[in-house]
Amino acid sequence: MRKSARAGLLLTVLFVSRSVAAPDELPSKWIDPATGHRVVRLSREGGSTSFYFHQNAYSADGTKLVITTPHGLSTIDLSTRQIDEVVSGRVRPLVTGRKSGDIYYLRDDAVWAAKLDTHETRKVASLPERLQSSNVVVNADETLIVGLAVDPDCEAVPKTPPRGQDDSDRLRSRWSAGLPMVIYTIDIASGQTSIIHHSHDWLNHLQCSPTDPRQVMFCHEGPWNLVDRTWLIETDGSDLRQVHPRTMDMEIAGHEFFSADGKTVWYDLQTPRSAAFWLAGYDIETGTRTWYQLARNEWSVHYNASPDGTLFAGDGGGPKSVANQTADRQPLDPPGNGQWIYLFRPELSESIAGPKPVDPAVKTGVLHAERLVDLSRHNYSLEPNVTFTPDGKWVVFRSNMHGPTHVYAVEIARSEN
Repeated sequence: MRKSARAGLLLTVLFVSRSVAAPDELPSKWIDPATGHRVVRLSREGGSTSFYFHQNAYSADGTKLVITTPHGLSTIDLSTRQIDEVVSGRVRPLVTGRKSGDIYYLRDDAVWAAKLDTHETRKVASLPERLQSSNVVVNADETLIVGLAVDPDCEAVPKTPPRGQDDSDRLRSRWSAGLPMVIYTIDIASGQTSIIHHSHDWLNHLQCSPTDPRQVMFCHEGPWNLVDRTWLIETDGSDLRQVHPRTMDMEIAGHEFFSADGKTVWYDLQTPRSAAFWLAGYDIETGTRTWYQLARNEWSVHYNASPDGTLFAGDGGGPKSVANQTADRQPLDPPGNGQWIYLFRPELSESIAGPKPVDPAVKTGVLHAERLVDLSRHNYSLEPNVTFTPDGKWVVFRSNMHGPTHVYAVEIARSEN
């Protein structure tokens, strides 16, 4: 394994606990006094984490959640909360298959899969030696592996930062390097590898549609105000298209994700950065755009949509978040961030506060926020990464609010007890 690939893999495993506190010293369930919602701790070992917000972690029948633990990968039965270890050892989880329900993961430069009930494992495919990386996904019908990698056979084409900006920070430095990158596919049945896209932009945030086996989403990574971030492409390399064209200077958009039905791409949008906040949607088939406005202190690092598409959730933002900064990145006084798990109810409306979208064809609305969990004790160096359970009744997140990292769930219905 190349050193860079190994480092990327280890950084994403998330096996480190912030504390060694025993499970019985931590609350296992409570009613949040600030919100009235019931919260339960699903994991038992410190250092357990839920997946990144756009990685499917639920079994095909919706009864189990896959998490990482200090020992490997385990399932949590969402009804009984029983925990069962499925894969042991250091691995990088990829996705729970939409069709089979197997958990796919990376180990030893290869994609593996394990059955959640029997724990039977199989090697799915080896990554090409020249294209190894940890940025790998599996498509909706589990026929293809899709990956991103630096192309070792091409030379870099460095970019020049705009006047007045340098490449001193990590994001800008990596973006300006102009390394050659490719998107490739591996046919699981035949093992054939195909390169479907070449770029000298920094490619990242690879995702496959949850329903359309041909649809792939990726981003141009880097400082969000310098990149045209979100893109779609078919698995044969056709129909490359930009999801969100920029409409003004210093506009940023990102942390994109598919709706559960695969019909819409949703993303965080700010017009401009740190000023006006939206959750924006792009209908893949029609091109229709919908922007839901939200308040500064309701902005979240990540959003997600409920399985039926009627609700959204957000994980709030820490003191160093974009919502707590001026346009020139100075902290606000008083703070503008909100450290909560949020539930959002969308409402279409032409009557919105502040400037409207430049394009009159954009549908507008507002997100009505409800606070679910107080995260005032959470350290946002760990991103909570909200997901809805398949039945749409709970929001799952990870938190270090009690010291060690654990997986929690909050009930959407307000508790009567």
